[in-house]
Amino acid sequence: MNAIRARIASRALVANDRLPSIRSFAATMGVSPSTVVEAYDRLAAEGLIRARPGSGFYVSLAALPPLSLARDQPQHDRAVDPFWVSRQSLDAASGALKPGCGWLPADWMPTEALRRAFRGLARAEDAVLADYGATRGSLALRRTLMARFADEGLEVSPEQVLLTMSGTQAIDLICRFLLRPGDTVLVDDPCYFNFRALLRAHQVKLVSVPYTPAGPDVASFEAVLEAERPRLYITVSGLHNPTGATMSPQTAHRVLNAATACDLTIVEDDIFADFEPEPSARLAALDGLNRVIRIGSFSKTLSASLRCGFIAARADWIEQLVDLQVATGFGGPCAVATEIIASVLATGFYRKHVEELRRRLVRARRDVGEKLQRIGIEPWLMPRGGFQLWCRLPDGCDSADVARAALADNIVLAPGNVFSTTQSATGFMRFNVAQCRDPKLMPALQRAIGR
Repeated sequence: MNAIRARIASRALVANDRLPSIRSFAATMGVSPSTVVEAYDRLAAEGLIRARPGSGFYVSLAALPPLSLARDQPQHDRAVDPFWVSRQSLDAASGALKPGCGWLPADWMPTEALRRAFRGLARAEDAVLADYGATRGSLALRRTLMARFADEGLEVSPEQVLLTMSGTQAIDLICRFLLRPGDTVLVDDPCYFNFRALLRAHQVKLVSVPYTPAGPDVASFEAVLEAERPRLYITVSGLHNPTGATMSPQTAHRVLNAATACDLTIVEDDIFADFEPEPSARLAALDGLNRVIRIGSFSKTLSASLRCGFIAARADWIEQLVDLQVATGFGGPCAVATEIIASVLATGFYRKHVEELRRRLVRARRDVGEKLQRIGIEPWLMPRGGFQLWCRLPDGCDSADVARAALADNIVLAPGNVFSTTQSATGFMRFNVAQCRDPKLMPALQRAIGR
């Protein structure tokens, strides 16, 4: 396969050229004819070549011309916005450093446990491997989630939990269900940048409330609700993204009281819950899923490759969200993904894995925080858990300029204003401490900030 690709890339073979016969190419490569058949079949499946019955294999018209792969690389010169950070992180070249991304390194994840679960899945019923997922998702995984909610004092029934294809899709479904173009939605400032990107796609009006070390500024929150009457408030209450702050019980109670007075629905993203050393106040638990919807996923502690999220909400809302998921995705999340996640969560291994993650992150937050301070970058606060540090850059530094400069060293950063609706975080940047291990990072940051 590599030999054929190389010939196409060098233009030794071009569109409509006939490939060597199976027997002659097998002799050239020193392999059996069946190996060449397998290689040609795979290349045909990729669309690079095509078979003509009775004639042989030919280079496809759709074969990529030389250097066209450059089109798949991140566009460095586009506007620095939420999509810029997502694209730079997801499409980064091999070997890139990604202190601006929002996930743990692969070698921090429980890959051996996942491999065991995959091997176990090979013995599953054929339907698990071949059928669409059930509309509400795996009952076993929903029951596991219900048990975890119960530990927090949140009692839910199976009818109140819906598994989705990802945490992002969970928010998208809720937006489709509750919002119409032109509605007003409240977010934190700063907030997770993909909230902004997704809400922009839903054509709503965004308003924001300043976030403090104890949660949203309550006075501002109450004033915005009174003035703007938003339909929805989306937040991360435990280990807030990007600040790492934790909402205090007092703030949580006042937020719920204000929401009740203004008939506001709250979406609480609980994706970082397992990173907390002990649970903090949760709006969903205090509210009992009356006007609070809880969402989350397993991408941060288990695998970002096994996409599966969840929604916990009122049973009548879940019923309508099920229909929306069928309409937009035909069925629930991939049964293979949910079976593997349920298998790993059901073992004592997962608890030990999370405990080890917490210990490693305590050291990483301390060490990275100290290294950043040495070059003039100051953490806004030291979080109780998780892998994020929200930091202030030295005076005069524009974080977007710093992020662009860092790309020259193959480093992907997350500048502050991508998280800010009011564009008031020019001097801030979010760092993922688990992605800051490479010794080349700090010298490169010093160059980028002009130190």
